[in-house]
Amino acid sequence: MFSSFEEARNYVETQSIQMVDLKFTDLWGRWHHLTVPENQFTPTLMENGVGFDGSAVGLKSVKAGDMVLVPDLSTGFADPFCEAPTLSFICTTLEADTKAIFDNDPRNVARRAEQRLIDTGVADKSQWGPEFEFYVFDAVAYDNEMNRAGYSVESSEATWRSGVAGHGHYIPLHGGYHAIPPKDALHNLRSEMSLLLQSMGVPVKYHHHEVGGPGQCEIETPLMGLLQAGDATMIVKYVTKMTAHRHGQTATFMPKPIYGEAGSGMHFHQHLFKDGQNVFYDPEGYGLMSETALHYIGGLLHHGPALLGLTSPSTNSYRRLVPGYEAPVNAFFSIGNRSAAVRIPRYATQPDEARLEFRPPDATCNVYLTLAAQLLAGLDGVRRQIDPTEAGFGPFDADIFSWSEEKRGEIKPLPSSLKGALDALEEDHDFLLVDEVFTEDLIERWIAFKMDEEYYQVRNRPHPYEMELYFDA
Repeated sequence: MFSSFEEARNYVETQSIQMVDLKFTDLWGRWHHLTVPENQFTPTLMENGVGFDGSAVGLKSVKAGDMVLVPDLSTGFADPFCEAPTLSFICTTLEADTKAIFDNDPRNVARRAEQRLIDTGVADKSQWGPEFEFYVFDAVAYDNEMNRAGYSVESSEATWRSGVAGHGHYIPLHGGYHAIPPKDALHNLRSEMSLLLQSMGVPVKYHHHEVGGPGQCEIETPLMGLLQAGDATMIVKYVTKMTAHRHGQTATFMPKPIYGEAGSGMHFHQHLFKDGQNVFYDPEGYGLMSETALHYIGGLLHHGPALLGLTSPSTNSYRRLVPGYEAPVNAFFSIGNRSAAVRIPRYATQPDEARLEFRPPDATCNVYLTLAAQLLAGLDGVRRQIDPTEAGFGPFDADIFSWSEEKRGEIKPLPSSLKGALDALEEDHDFLLVDEVFTEDLIERWIAFKMDEEYYQVRNRPHPYEMELYFDA
């Protein structure tokens, strides 16, 4: 939004801004913030930053937790959810003493990945298009105590409401795709979200009701640069949740909030450009993909198990990544096949549109790390000239779930649990360390937290369904 401090300061004064909000991303991909009065928004703040405890958000150890935030002026936007007129910035995190950019700042990892791309000479720009799938519920409750555990969600669109006197326009199981009002009760809410996003500098391509009947939605943006896509993702998640909250509803990006219904992924469309030309495009290639694109696909699929440790990093991710539901559970590529880990969109036929889509990720990821890791995996495939067909990744342009179990077993599987993905990441992460884009410390910290605070915490708890299965044993 701004190219200089003077421009930002002038906006503060002319728009009667009262507060300046500083937002930053923790290691796990969630936003935090602190807010200063507008009179504190000075050149001194831009030079020295504002102090915070990095150990509290996973970025540092307790013994050396002091860090500072400095606003990235280009990310400024008027925050529509604050009562006091507020200008928000996404921040860069710095070392408190030297003011050097912190190595494990997720946005800095994304920046280094972009520089790695340029340094390879393969391309000078990458374009990314995350798809944002989420559920909107009218209410949610969950309980985890020693003597009880459970959850419930409510949606006015759900068929489970049909037995209660109401509007009668319910969406059947798996029947929500492009539903129209009055069945689509969330159209106006999504339009409000989209208009707010555009006012905050995030372009919207379209929105619609997704497959999940009880409130599943999708908002899609045009493709944009890597860091821009990461920032846009954080804003989209913020806007969807805050807009729903404003209307007494609640939005969640959980991959699988409802048993037996479609899950929510965050598929990443992507392609590379050099001197303005799409290096993934070849009019004679399979799916219009160039040799470079195929090698990039080879890298994504070769490193696929390890990638999932970053792109699908929750226990709930693997409730979604199960056979059926168009979820990718095998490492193969295809044209138009939504069960493939890498799908080549059949409709992207123009030279500047030809691209691929990596489908396993979901929004429990840290989007900056996910973007960077995909790019590095693809570039490793280009460097090593990994032919995806020779490596056994297809293409398979068929419904593989109609194949015999023996034939389907020839396709390399992706991890079926968070532990499997983290084990793969621990074993295969050298491709992330090239040019110090990722650090060994970041990866070790990530794996340890995910195992100790998430995987084991879920594994060690009795599941409510186990009471039904085993109580009378």
